[in-house]
Amino acid sequence: MILADKQYGISEFSQIFHVKPSTLRYYEDEGLIKPLRTANNRRYYTQTDADWIKFLLCLKEAGLSIDELKQYVYWDQQGDQTITQRIALLNQAHERLTQQADEIQHHLQLLNDKITWYHQRQQGQVDPNEVFRDYLARLGHEI
Repeated sequence: MILADKQYGISEFSQIFHVKPSTLRYYEDEGLIKPLRTANNRRYYTQTDADWIKFLLCLKEAGLSIDELKQYVYWDQQGDQTITQRIALLNQAHERLTQQADEIQHHLQLLNDKITWYHQRQQGQVDPNEVFRDYLARLGHEI
């Protein structure tokens, strides 16, 4: 948990977000994050950085590439005049993620159907000569 008034070094911050310190350095080199520096030039992170990295990691998990993240950060830094571009980028990510979720849902349904088919075969509720493809057809499903 990030405390609002605390400063976090790179090691502690990386542990909180389950990323390597080298990943945070890479993100900094790519302009995705901008940690503050102490008088002796050591990085430190605050609640604001935590909120930003949470959002960036969410976008990354949603499938945005580093180049897309860099573009988003650039547009974000430009202000409200780039909201339309940011919406378009986020909509593209949303569409890709929705497609992936649909594919995962299809895979889950297929696994559930196969498990049910096996249970029904064990209990003698399915003709032992029926192949799984035919069972799916009866349900109106397909592989």
